[in-house]
Amino acid sequence: MRQRNLPLVGILALLCILPRSAAADDVPTAGQILATYNVDLAGFSLGEFRLNARFQGSSYRMQGEGSFSLFIGSLYRSGGTTTSAGKFRKVGLEPSSFTLSFEGGGKKETRRLSFTGSAVSEVTILPPPRGGRRRVPVTKAQLADVLDPLSAAFLHMPSGSSICDETMPVFDGRLRFDIVLTPKRDDDLPREAPAGLSGPAAVCEVKFVPISGYKPDNAAIQYLSQTDKIEAWLVRLPQTTLYVPYWIGVPTPLGRGGATLTQIKVNLDRP
Repeated sequence: MRQRNLPLVGILALLCILPRSAAADDVPTAGQILATYNVDLAGFSLGEFRLNARFQGSSYRMQGEGSFSLFIGSLYRSGGTTTSAGKFRKVGLEPSSFTLSFEGGGKKETRRLSFTGSAVSEVTILPPPRGGRRRVPVTKAQLADVLDPLSAAFLHMPSGSSICDETMPVFDGRLRFDIVLTPKRDDDLPREAPAGLSGPAAVCEVKFVPISGYKPDNAAIQYLSQTDKIEAWLVRLPQTTLYVPYWIGVPTPLGRGGATLTQIKVNLDRP
């Protein structure tokens, strides 16, 4: 499996499906959100992804941590951490920095992004990428008005008639892609949903559209960009206008992959 060395990036891609609009006058003034997601593949649990989001004034800072294991002929372990910081503006989110460090499959990598305004101003990858199969070039214009994966995944407020009706540009340090949401239906949350959440959940069809930074012959990119079976359940947090993903399902050659919200604690001050 050539994509084994990108487990945490893959999890962020699963979670990175929320529209990016969040008006500065409609956000928490202070507080914290703690969330835990169970990640599974074909009915088998791979591990957990844990998020800690803090808010102060118009600023936000988030930290995520994941650890995963998978047995395919041999035991494969991976894990990593990711951070994101930025501000809420009237036109939406304005990230200032993003980091991602992961280890797995005999590989370690760290990525750092800096933003000026809503554009990526600096990208650092350690160790530096080696030559190999050519990637579709990323242009400067494609790095304007983008979000990092963590900001895109967890900070959302509805900006139109439907929460599932938006196209979101994302850059993770290597890959520039769009996530396109379209509404499917509303559905009740299952009984095992964390206490305090209430439905209905907005169910969105999710389309992954690679723009640049990818290898054209990458089988995983081809598979994800061609499927119409990616689905996300978004649920509103009580007493807020914030939505979080409750469940995300993604088909894979090994079976359906998913990330399910299993625990959440919310402590937010409202304006």
